[in-house]
Formats: sequence, structure tokens, C-alpha cells
Amino acid sequence: MTKLNSKIPDGPLAEKWTKFKATTRLVNPANKKKLEIIVVGTGLAGASAASALGELGYNVKNFCYQDTPRRAHSVAAQGGINAAKNYKNDGDSVYRLFYDMVKGGDYRSREANVYRTAEVSNDVIDHYTALGVPFARDYGGNLDNRSFGGVQVSRTFYAKGQTGQQCLLGAYSSLNRQISKGKVTMYSRREMLELVIIDGKARGIITRNLVSGEIERHSAHAVVLATGGYGTIYYLSTLAVNSNPSAAWKAHKKGALFANPSFVQIHPTSIPQLNDYQAKLTLMSESLRNDGRIWVPKTKGDKRHPNEIPEEDRDYYLERRYPAFGNLVPRDVASRAAKERCDAGYGVSETGLAVNLDFRDAINKQGKKAIENKYGNLFEMYETITGTSPYEEPMRIYPAGHYTMGGLWVDYELMTTIPGLYAIGESNFSDHGANRLGASSLMQTSGDGYFILPYTIGNYLADDIRTPIIPTDTKEFDDAEKEVKDRLEKLISIKGKQTVTSFHRRLGKIMWNHAGMSRNEQGLKEALQMVKELKEEFWNDVMIPGELEELNQELEKAGRVADYFDVARLMITDALNRTESCGAHFREESQTEDGEAKRDDANFMYVAAWEYTGENKEYKLHKEALIYENIEVKVRSYK
Repeated sequence: MTKLNSKIPDGPLAEKWTKFKATTRLVNPANKKKLEIIVVGTGLAGASAASALGELGYNVKNFCYQDTPRRAHSVAAQGGINAAKNYKNDGDSVYRLFYDMVKGGDYRSREANVYRTAEVSNDVIDHYTALGVPFARDYGGNLDNRSFGGVQVSRTFYAKGQTGQQCLLGAYSSLNRQISKGKVTMYSRREMLELVIIDGKARGIITRNLVSGEIERHSAHAVVLATGGYGTIYYLSTLAVNSNPSAAWKAHKKGALFANPSFVQIHPTSIPQLNDYQAKLTLMSESLRNDGRIWVPKTKGDKRHPNEIPEEDRDYYLERRYPAFGNLVPRDVASRAAKERCDAGYGVSETGLAVNLDFRDAINKQGKKAIENKYGNLFEMYETITGTSPYEEPMRIYPAGHYTMGGLWVDYELMTTIPGLYAIGESNFSDHGANRLGASSLMQTSGDGYFILPYTIGNYLADDIRTPIIPTDTKEFDDAEKEVKDRLEKLISIKGKQTVTSFHRRLGKIMWNHAGMSRNEQGLKEALQMVKELKEEFWNDVMIPGELEELNQELEKAGRVADYFDVARLMITDALNRTESCGAHFREESQTEDGEAKRDDANFMYVAAWEYTGENKEYKLHKEALIYENIEVKVRSYK
């Protein structure tokens, strides 16, 4: 039976990480040269981990399914990256960042991990600046900051609306240095299809070469997953079309517990769906809410052009409902408020499923040039997609599936319940609770990879310095490869009539309608049955053209969608179990009189970690109690 041990160090919160680093076991440089580590993923978490581990002297094998590490989805992060530098002298601190993250996550995250992330945030900014990331600077030449939702200080560093791209290029440069030194071997166009466990420890992976179709075996002394989240379960999301949780899911089926799967963030500022042929939605950065004001007409069905609606006929509903934070409330609050206004009949556009994000006042006050310097590329992207200029009329936005706070359960050392298997970045659950604050994703992923994992993984590998290179001609690798081949052959042999995409689209609609911005018991139970029926239909009627041993993108998609049916079942199971509302998880049965989320701390102040027990069998729930010793747990209010 799996038991949870978070391994949180003793002592005061602010001293835990320092104490861990001072007392953890080390691997000396000569022994590091004998050890191999697999890192799956090349986003900010994967690239930073691979480069940092290579710099330390380990032999690293780094995998991505893209043609280059630069295409990892971290490139799409727009608004910024947090750090507690207090450059604005506005009262920020490590503790304030820690507090904002725990409060923003609606008191459903682990104190020790969150504090450590806040603690290393300043190192992350210094590191990226040294790597040449072109963060915006103020008139005096210092690094500039802006505000993000859920906070009352300016702590977000940014590079216009391209922060993720610029940080990824910085991480890619440090990764390339280790590649050129021979410490990191890069395997692009490879997809991890199975985890290999030998004597209870993660010792390797099975991959498919996406160009040739060849099945490959790779071994190591430890495996690190940096494979992102599962937001594309909604089909239409802000994520890259190929983003997927299959690697983490394979680990889950091998014994890694999956935590808080129902905690999925809906981003409030996406460009609304324009037609039925879209495969994804486009994010408009949360940073826009610094200067943009969100509103709808005060009269239902008002079809006037937004520029023709006078001030007295506009409802700036976030400013009205949340005067202390206004348009900078957290994402879950802003998303539900937009949905409420649209459901009540006040939405704009032809569909009524949009609200206005208006820059008129900011342009009049600051000038067009100032707004262009902050958001120019975002405005250009919006105009390219919609054909309208935000300089001339308001953007139209609506919530969309985005970031997943749930993920593989990890302890303080970022190890899963499988010894030797680590999960970092969005693929783990540990830092964001029930709702992630904006600009904390780049901070966490980079902190995990550059400044946390390189310390914690040594504590495990210290026992492996006498373990020789893991051979790949063992029964465990044979069995894992057979599992992969049998699954692929089963998929391609179905010879049905419906495309993989058609199944993904239908699954996404089920999940969006029943397990999206709001959930209720009846809808979740209906969704559970619908997902079961859709899965059966998929395995009997999906059409996958082409062959196994060739480039076959439909086969790639089929494997991921097949996993999504099981991910959906676990998400719904977790949502049904958690009968409270907290953060992004909004149960309609648990809300206040004015429609805000209503927690149930007496019964649900725990991490829900689920154990896989077999195909179509009931999941087993494990609970990690959340104990708050440094923060007063209270009703989350932004009013």
C-alpha cells in the first residue's frame, strides 16, 4: 500500500530550505560523472533542470516531442514572471509572495513548498538576467515591474508580452552550453510512452521516434518528468495543440499518485471561439488587466457598437464587485464573474459569450505610445486574429481552459511515490493549490529546475554511486516495450470511421460543460457516464490511417486522446469527491449568497492523492493533511 510522506524538514518555515541544503547528502564530482539522469521535457522546467544537472557533472538525457527544445509550450507565456525583489519599494517580501500564493490557491497548497518557491524566486530573476533575458527596464535602467491578479504589489518582471519566449531562449542557451560540452544528450522528436521500473525504482523510459516510428529504450539512475499539464482535455484551450499529460499518466498507472486532478484553471482573458473549425484558443495576457478595464452593457442584449455605449450605460462589474482589487482579482474570480454576466444575458458579440476589455482610458491618460511599449505585440496578435484594433475599440475576451494545478503528487524533494521518479513544473501539484496566481508558473518551473531539483536529487542518488549504468536488455525493459507495441498495434488495428480529432472535440465539450468553470453533482455524474460511453466508442470506431513504423501524427494523437478518457474519469471522480468550492473548483452546491466559492475546511483541508488500481476500477484516495502554522486560514476575499 502506498503511503504519503511529504518529508518536510523540521524547524521554522523560513529556515526549512536552508536546513535541508545544509544537511542533505551530496554526490561528489567524480561520482556525478558515473550517474545518468533522464529529463523528459524541454520547457522552462525541463531545460533548466537538464542544464543545471549537466553543469553539476551528471550525464543527462533530455527528451522532447518537438523538433527543437525551443518549441516547448513555455514559449507561449506572455505576461511575466514573479519575484520578491521589492524593486518598487511597495511592501513586497518573500513572505508576502508566499502569502499571496497560498491565499490565491484558496488554502489548498503545502506551506513549505510554496515558501521555498517564493524564496528562490529572486535567484531565478538574477539568473535569467545574467543569461541575457531582455526584461523591460524603467527610465533609470532598472528592471521594471507590473502588477498581476490577486496581489496588491508590483512584482512581475516582463519582456513586453513575450516573457515566456524570452525566458525559454535564455534557458535554451544554458541547455545548449551543456549539449556542446557533452553533458546533455538531446533527443528531439521522441515521445515517452512508458516508464520502466526495476526493483521498485524508476530506471528508464520507452520512447517512440516520431519520424521513423522506431521504439527505443533509454535507461538512467533517475527519471525527471517536466511534461506540463492536461489543459488540452477541453480540446479548445490556450495550450499548444500537442500539449498532453500522457507521460505523467503512464507514471501514474505504474504507481505514482495523481493529486488534485479537478483543480484546473480557466483563464479569464482568452480570445473567444470564432468558429467551429478552431483547434485551440489564443491567450491574451493577464497583464492587460493592469490598464484594460473589463465591462459589459448595463442593459441585456445591447447590440450597440462598444464605442457608442456611454459611460453611464457600462457596468465595470469587477470594479463594482471587488473594489479593493478591481480588474486585478485572481483568475478564478475573474473567470466566474465573466461567465455569470454572460449567462445572465449581458454578454457581448454575436454569441453573447464575451466581455469587453477596454483600453480607452489608459490610452487617453498615458498615450498610445506608452501602451504600445507595454503590450504592442499582444495588440498586434489580437488584430491579426480578429481583424479589429484594440487601440480603436475594446478587445472581446472570454474564459478558456488554461493551467492545471493538479498533477503528480510529490514530496518536499519533488519525488513522486515511485522512488527515483521526479516531477517538476506544471506536471506536479505542489505549489499552486486550487488556483495559480498569474506569473507564478515561470517562477515555479524555473525555480524547480535551476535551484531546487539539483539539490534534492542528490539526496536520492547518493545511494546509487556504486550502481553501474542500467542495462536495457532486461525483462523489465522487454515487458515495457511489449506494452507499448501492443497498445500501438491495438490502436492502429481498429480501422473505424471516425477521426481522432472528432473524439477529442466531443470529449472536450463534455468536460467544458460539466467539469469546466462550474460543476454540480448531477452534471458530473452525467459526464462520468458520457466519458465511459465515448471511450468505448473510441476503441471500436476510431480511424487511424498510416503505419506504425513511419511518421504518423494521427497515431500520436490517438495515444494521447486514449489517455485523456482516463484522465477525464479521474478529474470527474475528484470533483465529485470534493463537495466544497475552492479556487478554480466551483461546486454550485457550495457557494455564498452572493455567488462566491464556499470552502469546507473541516472536511476538505487536504491534498487528494489518487492511486490507480487497474483499468476501469475505482481509484483509491489518499489524503495529505494540510497544516497551516504560518498563515491564518480565513475566507478568501478580494473586496
